[in-house]
Amino acid sequence: MTPSTSETIRQSLSVLRSGGLLLYPTDTVWGIGCDATDPAAVAKIYALKKRSDSKSLVLLASDLDMIARYIREIPEMAIQLIEVNDRPMTIIYPGAMASERPAPGAEPVKSQHLLAYNTVAEDGTVGIRIPMMDFCRDLTKRFGRPIVSTSANISGEPAPKTFSEITDAIKAGVDYIVDPALEKGATGQSSSIIKVGLDATISIIRK
Repeated sequence: MTPSTSETIRQSLSVLRSGGLLLYPTDTVWGIGCDATDPAAVAKIYALKKRSDSKSLVLLASDLDMIARYIREIPEMAIQLIEVNDRPMTIIYPGAMASERPAPGAEPVKSQHLLAYNTVAEDGTVGIRIPMMDFCRDLTKRFGRPIVSTSANISGEPAPKTFSEITDAIKAGVDYIVDPALEKGATGQSSSIIKVGLDATISIIRK
């Protein structure tokens, strides 16, 4: 890790820990990130993207051990897929352990041991990817819990493959922008999405 990358991770961690939003390159496209256990931070992302929180968000985790802390039971098929995978792949897991949606007017409860309720789909599933990019993997490992990774665009607009494609509205809406030089590790293509069940069923959502 170069000194500049180390400083970028330090700055990114500071933003994540304070409930802020991060604009950063992933192993696929540019993403907006935050602490995936902080419902208030996640709500900021939905507001910035002008997207309904009835839709779930993709998360990044450093490894299977981290995923296991937030999923009641990891399907064996998911483990096998991760072991043989050679390209960015998001797996939709059943049984996410998440906080409860607060009553109207009440403050959401944050717990580092639970995913924010607004990262999880209505059926209790959540999409998580182990990134194939050193910066993202190092960031999530040092943060110690999953990070939101949703494309850095207003809902309905194209996902930005490079920093130059990100709109000024998105750039102005985050608290820290990661050095664009780090995008060299990105593929510029969205990940495949595979939904797995405890009964070994597999559904390919996106190739």
